Amino acid sequence: MAKTEGEIIIKKYANRRLYNTGTSTYVTLEDLAKMVKKGEEFVVQDAKTGEDITHSVLTQIIFEQESKTGNTLLPISFLRQLISYYGDQMQMVVPTFLEHSMKAFTDQQAQMREQMTRAFGDTPLGKNLQVPMQMMEEQVRRNTEMFRQAMQMFSPFTAQPPAPTAKKADSKDIDELKEQLRNLQSRLDNL
Repeated sequence: MAKTEGEIIIKKYANRRLYNTGTSTYVTLEDLAKMVKKGEEFVVQDAKTGEDITHSVLTQIIFEQESKTGNTLLPISFLRQLISYYGDQMQMVVPTFLEHSMKAFTDQQAQMREQMTRAFGDTPLGKNLQVPMQMMEEQVRRNTEMFRQAMQMFSPFTAQPPAPTAKKADSKDIDELKEQLRNLQSRLDNL
């Protein structure tokens, strides 16, 4: 996709076709996903009304990405938590918090990639999967705790301690993941 000067306008027509006014070509949601990954900024407008529908189109791209491969970025527990904030007094705080969290995560990506390269070495999967998995688990724990603390800060009277069964379930899930990693490592060793 050729970049154009100024803001890229994507028009969405009633027949659901998307038209890139910068390149004068029809595009797909997959093309828009590639543009996002390249860091290209664009606005999607309803061709008839001129209304900005960028949010709904980006949400549609996420939905397609989540359902296409089966490899999801949004865990069910996160989706449930997110849905619970709609209509809640916290609804106005969540977008800003998520935006800041994603920016912090993006800023940490270079450091994480460097650590993963060191942990995996030059081989495709490296010899030791345990170290990078521990690093990722720790990052997830920190982000989850930061989110919990932020939500508690804004509603201290409604915060409830986590149920003990939830902790056991999380621990069980982590143990299952570790077992799967051990099995994968032994298969790799056999190869």
